Amino acid sequence: MNNKPIGVFDSGVGGLTVVREIKRLLPNETIVYLGDTANLPYGDKSEEIVRSYSKANTEFLLKFDIKVLVAACNTASSVALTFLKEHYNIPIVGVIEPAAKGAIYATRNGKIGVIGTNRTIRSNVYAQTLEKMNPDLSVKQKPCPLFVPLIEENFVDHPATKLIAEEYLKEFRESGVDTLILGCTHYPLIINVMREILPNVKLVDSALFTAQDLKDVLASNYMLCEGSDNPEHRFFATDITDKLDILARRILQNGTHFEEVSLPATPSHPPAPAMERQPPAPLC
Repeated sequence: MNNKPIGVFDSGVGGLTVVREIKRLLPNETIVYLGDTANLPYGDKSEEIVRSYSKANTEFLLKFDIKVLVAACNTASSVALTFLKEHYNIPIVGVIEPAAKGAIYATRNGKIGVIGTNRTIRSNVYAQTLEKMNPDLSVKQKPCPLFVPLIEENFVDHPATKLIAEEYLKEFRESGVDTLILGCTHYPLIINVMREILPNVKLVDSALFTAQDLKDVLASNYMLCEGSDNPEHRFFATDITDKLDILARRILQNGTHFEEVSLPATPSHPPAPAMERQPPAPLC
C-alpha cells in the first residue's frame, strides 16, 4: 500500500503547483498527474459538469491503483469534493480547507480576501469554511475569471495580465484585508504581479498547505512511502499544446513529458452522432 502512487488532477497546469509542493515535502512519493486541458477552464461550467469532469478524472487515476486522490483544483474542490468522497473509498484531499487554515494562521486583523473562478466564488465555500473555523472573521470575495485563460496562454509576464490584476485587486487594497487566499491553483503563477499590487497583503497559496494536509492524511493512515529510490512520476493531459510544456517547465523547473489521454464524454461533450454513409453519386 505504501508504494502506491498519489493521484492528482486539475483542469490544467495549475495543479502542478500542488505537485511541486508534494515533491518537496514528500520526495519519496510517486505521483500520477492528470490535467484536463481539453475542458478548461472549469470555473464557468455548471456544478453538474464539473462533477462529471471530476468523476472522469478520478476514474482515470484509479486505473493506476492510487492510494490517495488530490483534487488540486479549487473549482472541483468547491462543488465536487463531497460527491467524490461519497463515491470512492480512498482518502481524498481538496484545496479549500488547507488554504483556509493557512489564511487564518496568517491574518492579524481578521480581514481575509478570497479570489477564485466564478464557480468557486459563487459556491461561497471559502466564506463558509472560514466562518466555521472562526466566526469572527471578515471575508471579502472576488471572482477573477480572466486569470486562468491568461495563465494557460502563458501570459504570465504580459502587461495585459498586470492591467487586469490591477482592476481585480484594487478593492482589496482599499478594504483593509491583510491576507488574500489565492483560490485557484493557477494563481501562484502570477503571484509576483499580485505582490506588486498588494505589497502589504499576505498571499496564501493553497499548494503548500494542501501538501501538508496530504502528508498528515498519509501519516494518519500509515501510507507514507519510506523508500529512498527516485520515484518515476507520470503526467497526462487531455489536450497537449506547446504552451503546456512551457508552463510545466516554469512550474516544475525541469522538463516534463506529458502523455495525451482521452476521457469518456461528459454531458457537455456528448459523442458526435455517427454519419450515415451516403451512396456514391452516379457517374455522368
